[in-house]
Amino acid sequence: MNKLTDRQKIILSLVVHEHTRTAQPVASKTLINEYTLKISSATVRNEMNTLTELGFLRQPHTSAGRVPTEEGYRYFVSNMVQHTALPSATRNTISHHFYQSRKGLEYWLPLAASVLANNSQAVSIVTAPHSEKVTFKHLELIATRASQVLMVLVLVGGEIQQQIISLDVIRSQEQLSNIAAQVNRVCENTSLDQIKSLPATPDPLLNQVLTAVIDQMSLASKLVTGELYSDGLTNVLSEPEFSDYNPEYSPLRLLEERSLLDDLIARTVLTEEIGGVQVLIGGENTWQELQNCSVILTRYGVEDQLSGALGILGPMRMPYSQTIGTVRYVAELMSGLVSDNLVD
Repeated sequence: MNKLTDRQKIILSLVVHEHTRTAQPVASKTLINEYTLKISSATVRNEMNTLTELGFLRQPHTSAGRVPTEEGYRYFVSNMVQHTALPSATRNTISHHFYQSRKGLEYWLPLAASVLANNSQAVSIVTAPHSEKVTFKHLELIATRASQVLMVLVLVGGEIQQQIISLDVIRSQEQLSNIAAQVNRVCENTSLDQIKSLPATPDPLLNQVLTAVIDQMSLASKLVTGELYSDGLTNVLSEPEFSDYNPEYSPLRLLEERSLLDDLIARTVLTEEIGGVQVLIGGENTWQELQNCSVILTRYGVEDQLSGALGILGPMRMPYSQTIGTVRYVAELMSGLVSDNLVD
């Protein structure tokens, strides 16, 4: 990558900040007036021309100013974004939300999505923590109607799988609760392979329930990520990066088609250490849906036990330092909460 002079770094940084603020091309005159630069307008123009030739800026129209390119944003994020902690007041506000919430992943996950969206003014992405090695924790069988039963399977770490089971005969809730109690005694804290190795029992209903448990745990073991939570869609719908797209290549497909999100997470943060933040700019020549957009992702949870992904999706022109700090801090909180939940 080209090495920029200190002055070129300053001008690139100012163009990024100004374009982030206005969403408009930035002229040399604007930089002189807004930032009281102690260099001539001609010098600024020459440096902007050089940055354009190097591929860090582009000129949308002949008479217009310049806007950062994908390479410009990448250089800015890699070399000039200050990875500083969020202000203490912001951290305190965010942590207050979590510790005032009810206890449990079912409350923390949507809260994390809401906090990320509100603090970044972008779309949040939060996946429930998931483990490749699924372990049985608890089972409930609930009579619904006729011979149909709702099976609610809870895995270690808080993942919940649900399935409707159709029985040959109608069973009372008391009978179903007794069967669930038997399964819980035999299967608590056991792996999928251990449950598969259990011998058949004389009770057909118990066998049917164990088969359903195995099926649901098998499905869970094949998942890349857990359930998706998202918020902040209204934050970006009016942005040109989201409104001027062919629907076939809209960045919002990432939220609508789970396979796209799973592919993105699997090829980025899934194999990284927990807490490491990745910034994907313009789709990185891989995801066409993310042209003109950026995704900031990290992995949270407990290493080698249970983890999920969280981050934001927004325009390429975003306040990266603040947004990266927010993503990192929310991930730290969620990792601590997941760890506490495992202990419980």
